[in-house]
Parts: sequence; C-alpha cells; structure tokens
Amino acid sequence: MKSVFNTQQIKIVNEAVAVAEELVSNFYKISMSQWLKNRYDFVTMSRLTRSEIIDGPHAQVIRYVGYNKSDTLGSSAFDYYKICIQDYKIISTVKKTEGLNLFPFVLYISVHELIHVVRFSRFVHNYNISSESDVVREEEIAVHAMTREILETVAFEGMDNVFSYYNKWYHA
Repeated sequence: MKSVFNTQQIKIVNEAVAVAEELVSNFYKISMSQWLKNRYDFVTMSRLTRSEIIDGPHAQVIRYVGYNKSDTLGSSAFDYYKICIQDYKIISTVKKTEGLNLFPFVLYISVHELIHVVRFSRFVHNYNISSESDVVREEEIAVHAMTREILETVAFEGMDNVFSYYNKWYHA
C-alpha cells in the first residue's frame, strides 16, 4: 500500500500550497477573483481516484470539464484542473534524498503545478498536446525555469537543496 500524508504532513502541504498560490499570483499579477475563475484544486492521495494515482512524477495536472448545475444546456462548461499530489512519491523522495525537507519540496512542486495551470488556462501551452514527448519536455524545461525564477525571489530554508534535486531540468 502506498503511503499517504499524515495529519502533520497535511498541515505542511496546506501551508506550502497557500504560499505557492501567493507567489504565483504575484508573479503573474493575478487577483484573487481571477484565481477563482481558474478553477483548480490540490488533492492529496486520500481523495484521488485509482486512475489519478500514478507512478513517476510527484504530481500531475488533470483537466476535467465542469458544468454549472443550474445550466441545463451545458453552455457554461468550464475547465477544472485537478492537481493530483502523489503523497507516496513525495514522502519517498524526501526520505531518501539527503537535505530535502517536506515544506520547500512541496512548495516547489505546488508552484510548478500552478504555473502549468496558468499556462493551460491562458492557452500558452495546449493541455491536449501533452502526449507528444518533445513538446512536453520543452514545456517542463520552461516551467522548471519559471518555478526557479519565482522561488529565487524569496528565502526559504532548504530551497537550495530542492534546486539541486531538480538541477537536471535547468541544464537540459
């Protein structure tokens, strides 16, 4: 069975997500009302479906189409982005990587995934193209660079270790 975050870890994850939302909204100059239009949610493994739990990355963004309950014609469809946090992968990586701590690691992952949401919602990167590996790799390199740019503007203990962990993406 794959590990899920405990109560203390969930508090740390929630704090990291809140900081990430603030940093990304400041970077992209997005107001709170604009954030609410970008329908997304961070979800940890205890609330993911079996198909949303994956091997590989620490998180993934899945786009769903949502509808307002009061709309009978379906003309008010909207994109809903579910950021699926892979607890077991994060826990495992933090345990086996010397110097890596949960808060800065989840902060990096959260900023990274929010940048994807912003880019998808602004059509900077097409969500549907994400099966083409070269395009995905280029997008990942760009998003890792932006993640680092955002996080280098603030001082969080342990962030240098996170940058070292993701170093391969900065020189790809």
